[in-house]
Amino acid sequence: MGAAREHGIIDALTAHEIPAADTAYQGAGPTVAVPQRRRRKDPDTGRYRKLSQNQKDVNTAHARRRGPGERANAELKNWPILRKIRSSPNTADKLIAAFQTLMIVSS
Repeated sequence: MGAAREHGIIDALTAHEIPAADTAYQGAGPTVAVPQRRRRKDPDTGRYRKLSQNQKDVNTAHARRRGPGERANAELKNWPILRKIRSSPNTADKLIAAFQTLMIVSS
């Protein structure tokens, strides 16, 4: 979260109203969806309180929103061409972004 704030990612998402979903961005603002966390421990039983069905549904929707991006990132790791890329590093990000877009759209 600190790196995202330092590099202006959170501000850019908010300024352009780009929806995002990530579990690490707790407190990032209204454009970044985060899952519901388990409730605090019940002082009487010492166990965590269970999430309501509505909170579980929110977490399911959150996972569906993040899933395609996570799969594209996992697939990128298996591409040997990216390990031995010979083009300019300044253009490698465009290649990776294009690949991720194609993976997300095709899923």
